[in-house]
Amino acid sequence: MSSWFQVQIVHTGRLPLFCFFTAFVAGFGFIRLSVRLIRAQARWWPGNVMVGPVHVHHMVFGVVFMGIGGVAQLAAPLYSLGWRSGAGAVFGLGTALVLDEFALILHLRDVYWSNEGRLSIDAVFVAAGVTALLLMGVTPTGVKGVSDYQRLLPGTAGAVITLHVAVTALFVLASVTLLKGKIWTGLFGLFVPLLFIAGALRLARPGSPWARWRYRDRPGKLARADHREKYLRQPVVRAKGRIQDLLTGRHDQQAVAREPPTAS
Repeated sequence: MSSWFQVQIVHTGRLPLFCFFTAFVAGFGFIRLSVRLIRAQARWWPGNVMVGPVHVHHMVFGVVFMGIGGVAQLAAPLYSLGWRSGAGAVFGLGTALVLDEFALILHLRDVYWSNEGRLSIDAVFVAAGVTALLLMGVTPTGVKGVSDYQRLLPGTAGAVITLHVAVTALFVLASVTLLKGKIWTGLFGLFVPLLFIAGALRLARPGSPWARWRYRDRPGKLARADHREKYLRQPVVRAKGRIQDLLTGRHDQQAVAREPPTAS
């Protein structure tokens, strides 16, 4: 185990990213445990942080940690792996606290335990998934630079032209995928480019910009998109919601002893 850690994490320069990921997961786990204990009115748990009548949301502490970790990372000497790793851990902790209340930031109101609050869990899962892929050495689109193409094509000019064409094609496919409302496909398409092709070719989601622009005069396609959304995507969404509720608490019930409405 120690040899694997040295080879795959330390020697590859991923120790700061590993510390970020570890602190991120631990911070998210701790804060979710905390809010569930607060919701359950556990008397032995300290509860919300209050300054007079104002409840201080944990995303405030997250912003502070992100600021400290970000500045420390910028100030750290490039050769100081320990300093950079510590800064990465502080930044990861702050990121977890902020993303756990991402839905509140987006809606500018307390939707923590509502259905809208599940967006925070999505944001956390996306951040954790992307970081885990980077930690394993998976790079977006699988290309690290022109040198990757130079090994496949003779001559620098051919490699540069091929790289530009590939990046342009991926950008177009990614744009179409996102316009069709396929956010998850677009995200993971960065690491598995074939998903961009699937997302660009498949029907758009109802209500997406692409559906509003392209399906307005095509009732057949719109009906097929509605049918697919109802019978294929919604069961997946409900299953994902049940898993999220199991891990983080129910988001479709009125919260007990949740934060007072006073703005922080």
